[in-house]
Amino acid sequence: MRTLELKKKRRVKRKLRIRGRISGTADRPRLSVYKSNRYLYVQVIDDVAGNTIASVTTAHGELAGLKNTVVDAEKVGMALGEKLKAHNITRVVFDRNGNLYHGVIKAIADGTRKAGIQL
Repeated sequence: MRTLELKKKRRVKRKLRIRGRISGTADRPRLSVYKSNRYLYVQVIDDVAGNTIASVTTAHGELAGLKNTVVDAEKVGMALGEKLKAHNITRVVFDRNGNLYHGVIKAIADGTRKAGIQL
């Protein structure tokens, strides 16, 4: 099996294993992170109601133009934290979506914590 195929297969297995254990509620919604080669997508989801409470992306909107780097990922986390404060949410469950907790994923979590949200 090729290296990239194996890497993707492992990530999908981690994702399914994590999603089996993690679920967001209205009191403590799920913070889901998706990372593409070019953009970052972060959203907060209430799995019970099936609603997206808040979302931030570097593809468009106020954070358009930011790159997929650790420094910019922290800004994304802080922007999401501000949106969550507006919705009176202080605690979330972190769903790294099968990605390793390192680099950009860790920077998003750190930025969210700096904004005052408990993971």
